[in-house]
Parts: sequence; structure tokens; C-alpha cells
Amino acid sequence: MKSIVKTAKTVDDAIKLSLEELSVDMDDVSIEILEEPNKGFLGIIGAKDAKVKVTIDKDPEVIARDFLAKLLDKLNVQGEIVINKKNSNLYIRVDGEKKEDMGVIIGKRGKTLDSIQYLLSLVVNKNRDKYIRILLDTENYRKKREDTLIRLAKKMSFRVKETGKRIRLEPMNPYERRVIHSALQGDSYVYTHSEGEEPYRRVVIDKKR
Repeated sequence: MKSIVKTAKTVDDAIKLSLEELSVDMDDVSIEILEEPNKGFLGIIGAKDAKVKVTIDKDPEVIARDFLAKLLDKLNVQGEIVINKKNSNLYIRVDGEKKEDMGVIIGKRGKTLDSIQYLLSLVVNKNRDKYIRILLDTENYRKKREDTLIRLAKKMSFRVKETGKRIRLEPMNPYERRVIHSALQGDSYVYTHSEGEEPYRRVVIDKKR
């Protein structure tokens, strides 16, 4: 576990400096106050700064990597785990040599990928105050799926314009529904809304009256 010792005029300032240098949040660390600040005699003689030791013991990247590595081993899937943290987002990609292995991770229409992403989110955010968003991908599936959904949205909107009848799409997760809504939000002839309860909630495309 990585640790750092910092001194500053106050304990809070020393902690802030440590977090900035380590590029982590308060949720990721444990803090040990080594020395309390002392103003000394007349604020000059014997004055001491605060000294703290900050240790990363709940690094979200480490937690995510360990959990995913164990899961891939259970699935008998070989792949390199690449993780990048940006602000409160954790971007995780699995690179593998065998497409069939990555297919196992993706599952039918990305359902296995979504399930693994959900589990990762639960594990990483356990006992955290500041939520970290997990985005898991492999084989650039998310972008390919998004492109497929946009084409579907355009195709179905054209059918609605031609027939005047509303179309109910298959149930989708929240992310996929947002892609459909976004793809058609500027359409002058159709509008969209969602109906049903999770996990069977779906997008409805209807003609504007």
C-alpha cells in the first residue's frame, strides 16, 4: 500500500496536500496524524507544523482490477485489464487475443457485460461516500452497440412516419434507451417515451400529432 507523509500549518492542509499528490479521494485512504500543530511560545519559539501519514488502502482501481481478474479466472477467460481513472469515472477495458473469450464477457446483446459492470460498481462503491461510475468495455462493444441502436432508431422512426403507427422496441437498459431518445430528439415527425418497469422497460416511438 502506498503511503505519503506531509507537513503543513494545519492537519486539514496536510491531508489536502497528500490527497492532491496521490491523486485520490478521502474515501480511498486511511489517515494517521503523526504530529498536531503547535503555535509555540508567542507564535514563534517551538512552533511546529502538523504532520500526517496518508495511506491508500481502498484504491478503486486496485479493487476493480482484483475483482475482475478473479471473475475472468472463474470464467476461464484470458485478457489484459486496462484501467483509467478520470475524475469520478473508472474506465475499464478487457483486451483478449481470442474473440470467443471476449464474446463470453459480452454475452447476448451485452447483457453479461452489463451484469459484470453492475457487480464492479457494487464492489468498488461499497462503503464509499463519493460515488465512482464504472464503465466496462471490450472489443469496442459499447460504440458498436450505440451505432447499431442509432441505425435502429432511424429505421423505426421512418416506419412510424410511413404507417402512422407507434412502435414499441424491445426492452433495453437505461443507457440504451438514452441512445434511442437522443437519436430521435430532434426529429420533427416522431417523439419517444419509455414505458414499463425494469428490466422490461422499453422505448416507444410515436408520430407527432
